[in-house]
Amino acid sequence: MRILLTGGSGDLGGLLSEALAAWGDEPAVIDLAPPHACVKTYFGGSILDRAAVGKSVEGMACVIHIAAWHGIHENRRTKTVYEFHDLNVTGTFNMLEAAAVAGVKRFLFISSTSVADRYGVYGHSKILGEEMSRAYAHRHGMVVIILRPRAFIPSWNTAVYASFPEWADWYARGAVHITDVSRAVLCAVDLLKNGGLAPPAPIFTIDGAYDFTKEDLDTWDAEGPGSTFRKYYPEDEDLLRKYGLDPARKPKVLTIPDAEKLPGYLPEYSLKNMLGELRRFDAGTGGVAGVK
Repeated sequence: MRILLTGGSGDLGGLLSEALAAWGDEPAVIDLAPPHACVKTYFGGSILDRAAVGKSVEGMACVIHIAAWHGIHENRRTKTVYEFHDLNVTGTFNMLEAAAVAGVKRFLFISSTSVADRYGVYGHSKILGEEMSRAYAHRHGMVVIILRPRAFIPSWNTAVYASFPEWADWYARGAVHITDVSRAVLCAVDLLKNGGLAPPAPIFTIDGAYDFTKEDLDTWDAEGPGSTFRKYYPEDEDLLRKYGLDPARKPKVLTIPDAEKLPGYLPEYSLKNMLGELRRFDAGTGGVAGVK
């Protein structure tokens, strides 16, 4: 199946391109930057360029719409409200309309759990993207899936995280690893291939794996600061403190996670994996998982 990835030269797009190619699919990319070597069809351009977008969807069986400015750009104020609206809203409209005109019936929209911040710049842009996706599913009979992953910028993206410990400090608060997001997308693509979606444009929230039980979270540190962490990882408390991480900090787990409703999705990366990478970083042998 020919699958177009918008923003496919980025972190998630790179993982997906390789995985889709290994599946026997044909990934294509529209992006300003060149894609990974496994991508044979590349459209160099912006999703704000209607002509480029129209050309890119021709002959595609599915679109995976990744391209967007992320919440971190709002937090760090590196993008304006105009830039967010242009890329995240107008760009999404361009992709949906072009797909509809070209007869592309499968569309996967990468949204975000930041829709909870419905009046924030980033969260609102994703809400508008979801609304447009649902409208095209109903108006044009497109088979649409909406994924809402938590933030997933990987540790190897040094433009965002200067070091692995900095990334680990963010991850330990409760997050999803980019490799698990990639797994979720592949499960969604499989669902798009096989059909049977009900209702139109279902939404799946993508959370990560956790080592702590519900009881652990409900009675967090009942025996004192750091006691729940020590229950599982007594030998790693000093390591966390060495890099400024707090073992007493309770991870934020989604209150109504529904990732398990996505057929076949099972997150694998948890705090245990992060600690293993942090130990390797501390030993000077590297601390980056996944594929760059």
